[in-house]
Amino acid sequence: QVQLVESGGGLVQPGGSLRLSCASTGSIFRIITMAWYRQSPGQQRDMVAILSDGGPTRYADSVKGRFTISRDNAKHTVYLQMNSLKPEDTAVYYCYFDVKLRQLSPAVRYWGQGTQVTVSS
Repeated sequence: QVQLVESGGGLVQPGGSLRLSCASTGSIFRIITMAWYRQSPGQQRDMVAILSDGGPTRYADSVKGRFTISRDNAKHTVYLQMNSLKPEDTAVYYCYFDVKLRQLSPAVRYWGQGTQVTVSS
């Protein structure tokens, strides 16, 4: 069974930085897409950054130039480096992986449990 474990959230002052990590456990043949979303209270879950195998990296306009998504294929881990944080970045951050468990199996999406990021002075 594949599970995604997130870490790195917390409380940071405006202008500060955090790095989120999302690591998978279980047997995976191939990770196709890794992504970060976020959700504020009363709001829908919105895309932050998407990293696709062989495809372009995409960012939400609100985080371009401040956030960077990266991956470590050997560790089956995706990171989100967040710089110049603003109060409006406060949210629960979720990762997801689209994976193939076997060579001929269809892609399946797994979500992490979420990690709270609070930007406040």
